[in-house]
Amino acid sequence: MATVDVIKCCMDSIRQISDEIRDAIIYLDAGCTESFEYVGAFSLFLELGAHAICSLEKMSPLDKVVDWNLTSGPAKKIVVITSRLLSDAHRYILRCLSAFQTLCSCAIFTCISETGHSAYPESPLGPDAYREYESLLVQDYEELARKFLMNSSHTGESIVKESTSAEDEGWSQLTTREEEPFNFSSVASAQNSYEDSVIDRTEDVRKKLKVSVHHFPLVLCPFSPRFFVLPSEGSVAEAYLSAEHDNSISFGLPPISTGTTADGEDVPPGATLTAQFLYHLAAKMDLKFEIFSLGDVSKTVGKLLTDMSSLYDVGRRKRSAGLLLIDRTLDLLTPCYHGDSLVDQMFSSLPHRERMASLSQSKSSQSQVKLGPAYLQRSPLTVQIPLNNFLREDTSSSYNFQLVESVEAFLRGWNSRDSTSQMVELVNFSTKLSGEMSSQDFQSDLCGSFVSTENFHGTPYLEAILERRTKDGAVLIKKWLQESLRRENISLNAKIRPGYASKSDLQTMVKALAKSQSLLAKNKGIIQLAAAALSALDESHSAKWDAFSSAEKILNVNAGDTSQSLAAQISDLINKSALVSSQGNNKMDAQRGLLTLQDALLLTVVGYILAGENFPSSGTVGPFSWQEEHFMKEAIVDAIVENPTVAKLKFLKGLTQDLEANFNRKSEEKKEDLSNTESIDFDDDDWGSWGDEDSGKDKRKEQVYDDMQLKLELRDRVDNLFKFFHKLSSLKKNVSFREWSQSLSKFNDDPYSNKGLLYKVLSRVLDKHEVPGLEYHSSTVGRLFKSGFGRFGLGQAKPSLADHDVILVFVVGGINGVEVREAQEALSESNRPEVELILGGTTFLTPKDMFELLLGDYCCV
Repeated sequence: MATVDVIKCCMDSIRQISDEIRDAIIYLDAGCTESFEYVGAFSLFLELGAHAICSLEKMSPLDKVVDWNLTSGPAKKIVVITSRLLSDAHRYILRCLSAFQTLCSCAIFTCISETGHSAYPESPLGPDAYREYESLLVQDYEELARKFLMNSSHTGESIVKESTSAEDEGWSQLTTREEEPFNFSSVASAQNSYEDSVIDRTEDVRKKLKVSVHHFPLVLCPFSPRFFVLPSEGSVAEAYLSAEHDNSISFGLPPISTGTTADGEDVPPGATLTAQFLYHLAAKMDLKFEIFSLGDVSKTVGKLLTDMSSLYDVGRRKRSAGLLLIDRTLDLLTPCYHGDSLVDQMFSSLPHRERMASLSQSKSSQSQVKLGPAYLQRSPLTVQIPLNNFLREDTSSSYNFQLVESVEAFLRGWNSRDSTSQMVELVNFSTKLSGEMSSQDFQSDLCGSFVSTENFHGTPYLEAILERRTKDGAVLIKKWLQESLRRENISLNAKIRPGYASKSDLQTMVKALAKSQSLLAKNKGIIQLAAAALSALDESHSAKWDAFSSAEKILNVNAGDTSQSLAAQISDLINKSALVSSQGNNKMDAQRGLLTLQDALLLTVVGYILAGENFPSSGTVGPFSWQEEHFMKEAIVDAIVENPTVAKLKFLKGLTQDLEANFNRKSEEKKEDLSNTESIDFDDDDWGSWGDEDSGKDKRKEQVYDDMQLKLELRDRVDNLFKFFHKLSSLKKNVSFREWSQSLSKFNDDPYSNKGLLYKVLSRVLDKHEVPGLEYHSSTVGRLFKSGFGRFGLGQAKPSLADHDVILVFVVGGINGVEVREAQEALSESNRPEVELILGGTTFLTPKDMFELLLGDYCCV
């Protein structure tokens, strides 16, 4: 039986729409661009005959000039693939239509199903969403055409200046002098004939354009054939998972599990869209899920999936698979930890692409739904791997010469009449290049990115690195580099030490492998991966990562001791971070591994979750006593007062400016006091102002009063923050995981190697042990056997997740690299090589992402 391969399924889905792709210009939104970049699908689009691949949000009328398929004529059709709701992508689709005068066909593919559109609260479309949108798009297209034609006829011109509004961009291309120009004299003489001509031209637009909307569900970011997450700028990942109520901790995470499931209008949009995605994913992979869930939102998703499967899958024969849904909130520690994963360090150290300024984000900033934000802004998954450091320094002159030569050829072919003056400017530009600019200026923007299909002799790079720890992953990259150098017959002058992969060794090998353009293109996969590893191993990042890791280990050890020692350790971390923030340079602090106040607050979150697991009844409200919490609160208040610029957090919203003004005023007062004490000189004139002391005292009293008011307000905010910490410490009070997780001695013997929840659950599942709290979602037929035929002895036995050879684990809220490695460890330890384990999540989480979710704009403080 064929193995399950997510990447292959994505490629096959693209091939299934090859007829629409052929001879078309492809427009991808930010989410689809992210997805197809990981899949490595851009070459497939060109192979299937696409004219060009362009950005939907950054659409330009010049896109039609670019044509990779030289044998075809001008593009007469476009294909738009979007990961968003049609209502969110509408503005950009309309701009695309307005830019092409010869357009005959527009095929739109969205990853959101019609049911998803009708269920989403922000979508205006109903159950027949695709047909509704087709007619609405044509109507808006006609209205835009009519508006342009009327404006151009009134001005007596067939070509107008570019409109200032985004919606009108490109309409100047709809009418040209060659295509049936208006008779403007008759328009001026008879208003009726003018209106009739506009209506006729608008009808021609409708007859000329064919619009179709289709479902394209497989828009995902596969890191390997068996691990994927959803695009960060797609509607599924951006939809909120929790409304604002007592059990919510973040709009981007499921609420605290209480054993109850939401239904009707209480179901968060993220749960609905996730269920839709998983259902269509199973259909594309030809799988039939037996569904199991842990956590309230996962149970809601499982229920929605079961209802859909009962409606549409009756009588279909598919390969059986187990689906395990897990709420991220059941284990917040693992993604908060700075674990032993090279992939996690890469994603934390590398710069990420900036988010597109999409219409959905502007809507979320202007208006919010009643119970939560309309959209979440996840961190983009596309990283920018710096490659400029590995290119030869002596290529600057040749690079500049090739650039000038290319520009010269372009100018000669573009406009021969005006090329003389442009060539003079070009010579001046060339002189400027050779005299003032270096190769660094040109190569600073040269960045790579991860592509899951890049492999070494059939072994995907990302898949192999995901399954290894940091040092093992670096050694594996070193081995791949050595084999690549051996294959290219490149010898190194420097001596490479065996075993440990040092930063200098990796740099030497990468530079040797990238010394020419042909070698760079041939070995781009391993070069990009090695460059990403070097960024992660650089001291400016690794020192702080190691400092975090050490602090987390210390907190784990103290959590096994007493609540007093854990509280003292948290207070110590906060006090040290305050000292660092008031004295240090951020860049130097990172290289020395020093932690800031934000870092200390994330560690405080870790400490409170650990305290809730180990000391659930120490305090009356939280896990610590009043006195222990008081010391922590005062430490945070003092840290914020001493350096308010580092604490731009949600719980301080509206107070930051006052804190900064207070800090600046005190700094100036200190400077004045110092200058006054340095030069004390009494003149006779000074005795005349002796009575002004009273006014100075009054001013100081006002300042003291203002300071007290500000500090009281700050203490109230910090009190609310600690109420949120109390909520985090109660995460596992309402679920039964403590009954079995603490009883497994093999997980708790070593406090330095705590395993995550995913590892523990999979270990028990694969060993065929019971998992308390795991709910099975039976189908309609199964419920019938259980309730009806069961009384006659014909009931079905409850299925087990371990009975399936294919198991898909999806973490609602996100997953990180450590969990992927631990899941593979659980599978290898189970001695069940026949099991195909697929892992997925809402997004890929780093500790920085968890800080934003728990203490940033989307937390429920």
